[in-house]
Amino acid sequence: MSAFHPAAELSRDERPVSRRRLPAALALAVATTLVVSAFGAADPLTWLLETVWVMLGLPVVVLLRKRFPLSDLLCVLLAVHALVLIAGGHYTYAEVPAGDWVRDWFGLERNPYDRFGHLMQGFVPALLVRELLVRTSPLRGSRWLPPLAVCACLAFSAVFEMLEWLAAVTGGQAADAFLGTQGDVWDTQWDMFCALVGAVCSLLLLSRAHDRALARLTPTGQK
Repeated sequence: MSAFHPAAELSRDERPVSRRRLPAALALAVATTLVVSAFGAADPLTWLLETVWVMLGLPVVVLLRKRFPLSDLLCVLLAVHALVLIAGGHYTYAEVPAGDWVRDWFGLERNPYDRFGHLMQGFVPALLVRELLVRTSPLRGSRWLPPLAVCACLAFSAVFEMLEWLAAVTGGQAADAFLGTQGDVWDTQWDMFCALVGAVCSLLLLSRAHDRALARLTPTGQK
């Protein structure tokens, strides 16, 4: 496996044109989808609360693209996660059509899109945390790297659940669409468990591919 060192990262001009175009294309697709999703949203407040993460994260990635370009794999995953959030915001998580199809197909009691959203809440941030730690800390290759990435995802999931609790306290019934509990008293616990499963699965399935993607950020032939 090629070693990765943050000091050896390619500048924007040194990276192959095809790789420079991928993040730009993904950013454009996410931004366009975000704008379109605002029209006809089922609940404007829910749309805002669910998509605010995209509104905050996308500009950060774009502004830091020269100083700290992300790996192509992470860019793709972040774009997919953004689309998941946007769909949940547009329809509300309990009413996403794809979730209704899955519910009817498998005879489930509830629309499972919310569970999928929280699975992604662990799956994608796990790779984001991993990339940040590999590139900015001495933890590359450490056995502590995977558990710390999982713990970071669980911490974020817990904070998100507290934000949902705050929305319920301040918004009352107006926040029901945002909460998306669908009558499940254990919804909070399920959400955090799904984030945990997503984070673990992400690291188990994608760590090697992520290492290869990180290696492609170094000059050709450098070890």
